[in-house]
Amino acid sequence: MSTVQAALRDLGIQAVNAGGSTGAGWWSAPAAGPLLQSFNPATGDVIAGVHPCSPDDYLQIAQQSEEAFSAWRAVPAPKRGELVRLIGQALREKKDQLGTLVSLEVGKIKAEGDGEVQEMIDMADFAVGQSRMLYGATMQSERPAHRMSEQWHPLGPVGVITAFNFPVAVWAWNAFLAAVAGDTVIWKPSPKAPLCAVAVQQICNRVMEQQGWQGIFSLFITDQPALAESMVRDRRLPLISFTGSVAVGRQVAAAVAQRLGRTLLELSGNNAVIVDDTADLDLALRAILFGAVGTAGQRCTTTRRLLVHESVADELLRRLVKAYGQIRIGNPLDPDVLLGPLIDHAAVEAYRAALDEVRKEGGEILCGGQVLNRPGHFVEPTIVRAQHHWPVVQRETFAPILYVMTFRTLDEAIALQNGVPQGLSSAMFTNNLRHGERFLSAAGSDCGIANLNIGTSGAEIGGAFGGEKETGGGREAGSDAWKAYMRRQTTTVNWGTELPLAQGIRFGSSTP
Repeated sequence: MSTVQAALRDLGIQAVNAGGSTGAGWWSAPAAGPLLQSFNPATGDVIAGVHPCSPDDYLQIAQQSEEAFSAWRAVPAPKRGELVRLIGQALREKKDQLGTLVSLEVGKIKAEGDGEVQEMIDMADFAVGQSRMLYGATMQSERPAHRMSEQWHPLGPVGVITAFNFPVAVWAWNAFLAAVAGDTVIWKPSPKAPLCAVAVQQICNRVMEQQGWQGIFSLFITDQPALAESMVRDRRLPLISFTGSVAVGRQVAAAVAQRLGRTLLELSGNNAVIVDDTADLDLALRAILFGAVGTAGQRCTTTRRLLVHESVADELLRRLVKAYGQIRIGNPLDPDVLLGPLIDHAAVEAYRAALDEVRKEGGEILCGGQVLNRPGHFVEPTIVRAQHHWPVVQRETFAPILYVMTFRTLDEAIALQNGVPQGLSSAMFTNNLRHGERFLSAAGSDCGIANLNIGTSGAEIGGAFGGEKETGGGREAGSDAWKAYMRRQTTTVNWGTELPLAQGIRFGSSTP
């Protein structure tokens, strides 16, 4: 039995028509029409096919989610946390198999595939704890014998739209917090990674069935933009969480705003590492290498720009080029491989187009720069000497291309760091306390994430994840991100016998 067959079998995916949507039972009946095929980007071969949802399927999913919400919101939050705990336990039992499927379907090396599943497990643990800490505030009333407070209530069914590069973890960031908040969740995964979504839904279905629930977590698979838009415009979904490109994020934001709904947007990043003249180059080298090459440059937190002080630039680049030359490229399930494939042919063409633009601008390619002539979608990790104002540097290219620029002063470095439309992740390597604190100050990095002596990639559960500017302003996973999935209610209780008005207003002198 092949690795593909074994992974699918162990995750409960038995046949080519591997799923589609949750209906009154586990799955809707297979619809007529072509299958949505899942490809292995390391070989170009078809792994399996999934029956996509029909418009009727979506109506059924949304109705079931709405009905489930009416009961789920009344369940005490710690009890809701118990369902998430059990899903986290089920993920622990299937970590190896699900991590393998992530590697097969999106090309992450096995360590990163397993790490993504571990991120789901960590998120489940975090959400279980959060289920006992959905705190409100008590406030002082200006009126005697009055008590003021705020409390948080479930928001409603939540739509979660995820991208291929984190085919399961980003769903968990949203779904587990939403569930303990009392919401139900409809998940539209990337059509490039349907099997990972089917596998996770299988796990959720079993746990929900064991606990007497259905419709808390639902799956909506489609590759049709018009059908996806129907979810975005659905007034029954007060919140749409979207992870993807800026261009599509703008469309989602406009459509949801038109119906006065909420959005949680995690869009592109164009992340820089600043290395000053006091930095530990050994530390910086390792962080830059993983940040720029990990997931084949297909993370929103990928290191795309390296801003290095001119006094240490030659040394750091010499060592970085040498390290790039030792990166093994190939089958992501091979434990010795560090760089797997890009997701598809379009991603390869975007890589090629970016480097063609670099050459036209007069950029110097220090290493890499080639599409590999082999099955699958493999490219070489690439380092380019560039100018910051070039349009190609100002954009996010989802590929392992690192643009290198030098600076003389810290102010110049911070201005370069901030001088792009995106504002997700940033990092600085320094042993100068003043430089570090300047970078982290209000006049420093303008990103949602700012790291000192660690790289741009690899955020931990517990801290709020998200960015500013064209990154969308959303925050997920940690801190008080749970509030996005709830509605705030201010309450005032009069426990006295008088009815004083606020601001000392007097309205008449006697009771009608």
